[in-house]
Amino acid sequence: MNIAWNDSAPIYRQLKDKVVAMMLDGVLQPGEALPSVRQIAAEYQLNPITVSRAYQELADEELVEKRRGLGMYVTEGAREKLLASERDRFLKEEWPLVVERIQRLGLDIEKLMNSADKESKR
Repeated sequence: MNIAWNDSAPIYRQLKDKVVAMMLDGVLQPGEALPSVRQIAAEYQLNPITVSRAYQELADEELVEKRRGLGMYVTEGAREKLLASERDRFLKEEWPLVVERIQRLGLDIEKLMNSADKESKR
Protein backbone atom coordinates (compact mmCIF):
# COMPACT_ATOMS: atom_id res chain seq x y z
CA MET A 1 0.00 0.00 0.00
CA ASN A 2 1.51 3.32 -1.09
CA ILE A 3 -0.13 6.40 0.39
CA ALA A 4 0.67 10.10 0.18
CA TRP A 5 -1.33 11.94 2.83
CA ASN A 6 -2.79 15.36 2.10
CA ASP A 7 -4.64 17.99 4.07
CA SER A 8 -7.89 17.76 2.08
CA ALA A 9 -9.45 15.09 4.31
CA PRO A 10 -8.80 13.39 7.65
CA ILE A 11 -6.12 10.70 7.46
CA TYR A 12 -8.50 7.95 8.62
CA ARG A 13 -10.77 8.83 5.67
CA GLN A 14 -7.84 8.75 3.24
CA LEU A 15 -6.78 5.37 4.60
CA LYS A 16 -10.33 4.04 4.29
CA ASP A 17 -10.53 5.35 0.71
CA LYS A 18 -7.25 3.60 -0.13
CA VAL A 19 -8.55 0.27 1.21
CA VAL A 20 -11.80 0.77 -0.73
CA ALA A 21 -9.78 1.45 -3.91
CA MET A 22 -7.80 -1.74 -3.30
CA MET A 23 -11.06 -3.69 -3.01
CA LEU A 24 -12.45 -2.13 -6.19
CA ASP A 25 -9.21 -2.82 -8.07
CA GLY A 26 -9.23 -6.46 -6.93
CA VAL A 27 -6.01 -6.09 -4.93
CA LEU A 28 -7.91 -7.15 -1.79
CA GLN A 29 -10.11 -10.18 -2.45
CA PRO A 30 -13.05 -11.54 -0.42
CA GLY A 31 -11.78 -13.55 2.54
CA GLU A 32 -8.39 -11.85 2.47
CA ALA A 33 -7.01 -10.30 5.65
CA LEU A 34 -6.31 -6.59 5.89
CA PRO A 35 -2.89 -5.63 7.24
CA SER A 36 -3.03 -5.36 11.02
CA VAL A 37 -3.70 -2.04 12.73
CA ARG A 38 -0.24 -2.18 14.31
CA GLN A 39 1.42 -2.94 10.98
CA ILE A 40 -0.25 -0.01 9.19
CA ALA A 41 0.34 2.34 12.14
CA ALA A 42 4.05 1.48 12.22
CA GLU A 43 4.54 1.50 8.45
CA TYR A 44 2.91 4.91 7.93
CA GLN A 45 3.75 6.41 11.32
CA LEU A 46 0.09 6.78 12.27
CA ASN A 47 -1.67 6.63 15.59
CA PRO A 48 -3.25 3.16 15.90
CA ILE A 49 -6.55 4.88 16.80
CA THR A 50 -6.52 6.52 13.35
CA VAL A 51 -6.10 3.14 11.66
CA SER A 52 -8.73 1.56 13.91
CA ARG A 53 -11.20 4.31 13.01
CA ALA A 54 -10.72 3.68 9.27
CA TYR A 55 -11.13 -0.07 9.77
CA GLN A 56 -14.19 0.45 11.98
CA GLU A 57 -15.90 2.46 9.25
CA LEU A 58 -15.22 -0.37 6.81
CA ALA A 59 -16.72 -2.82 9.31
CA ASP A 60 -19.75 -0.56 9.91
CA GLU A 61 -20.38 -0.61 6.16
CA GLU A 62 -20.02 -4.44 6.22
CA LEU A 63 -17.12 -4.35 3.77
CA VAL A 64 -14.86 -6.12 6.25
CA GLU A 65 -15.57 -8.33 9.22
CA LYS A 66 -13.74 -8.68 12.50
CA ARG A 67 -12.58 -12.15 13.39
CA ARG A 68 -11.74 -12.20 17.06
CA GLY A 69 -8.04 -12.76 17.58
CA LEU A 70 -7.39 -12.97 13.82
CA GLY A 71 -8.00 -9.47 12.44
CA MET A 72 -10.15 -7.91 9.74
CA TYR A 73 -11.17 -9.74 6.59
CA VAL A 74 -12.80 -8.57 3.35
CA THR A 75 -16.41 -9.79 3.23
CA GLU A 76 -17.97 -11.71 0.36
CA GLY A 77 -19.70 -9.29 -1.99
CA ALA A 78 -17.76 -6.25 -0.74
CA ARG A 79 -16.52 -5.35 -4.23
CA GLU A 80 -19.98 -5.61 -5.77
CA LYS A 81 -21.47 -3.51 -2.96
CA LEU A 82 -18.78 -0.88 -3.46
CA LEU A 83 -19.21 -0.84 -7.23
CA ALA A 84 -22.95 -0.26 -6.85
CA SER A 85 -22.53 2.56 -4.35
CA GLU A 86 -19.64 4.20 -6.24
CA ARG A 87 -21.57 4.06 -9.53
CA ASP A 88 -24.62 5.57 -7.85
CA ARG A 89 -22.53 8.33 -6.26
CA PHE A 90 -20.81 9.06 -9.57
CA LEU A 91 -24.09 9.34 -11.44
CA LYS A 92 -25.67 11.57 -8.78
CA GLU A 93 -22.72 13.77 -7.80
CA GLU A 94 -19.98 13.76 -10.42
CA TRP A 95 -21.68 13.09 -13.76
CA PRO A 96 -23.99 16.15 -13.63
CA LEU A 97 -20.91 18.34 -13.11
CA VAL A 98 -19.13 16.67 -16.04
CA VAL A 99 -22.16 17.15 -18.31
CA GLU A 100 -22.44 20.79 -17.23
CA ARG A 101 -18.76 21.36 -18.04
CA ILE A 102 -19.09 19.63 -21.44
CA GLN A 103 -22.04 21.85 -22.30
CA ARG A 104 -20.33 25.01 -21.04
CA LEU A 105 -17.30 24.27 -23.23
CA GLY A 106 -19.49 23.49 -26.24
CA LEU A 107 -17.99 20.04 -26.66
CA ASP A 108 -19.64 17.31 -28.72
CA ILE A 109 -20.32 14.23 -26.56
CA GLU A 110 -20.03 11.82 -29.52
CA LYS A 111 -16.61 13.21 -30.46
CA LEU A 112 -15.51 12.93 -26.84
CA MET A 113 -16.65 9.31 -26.67
CA ASN A 114 -14.90 8.48 -29.95
CA SER A 115 -11.74 10.14 -28.68
CA ALA A 116 -11.93 8.21 -25.40
CA ASP A 117 -12.52 4.98 -27.31
CA LYS A 118 -9.44 5.57 -29.45
CA GLU A 119 -7.33 6.33 -26.35
CA SER A 120 -8.44 3.14 -24.61
CA LYS A 121 -7.36 1.05 -27.62
CA ARG A 122 -3.81 2.38 -27.54
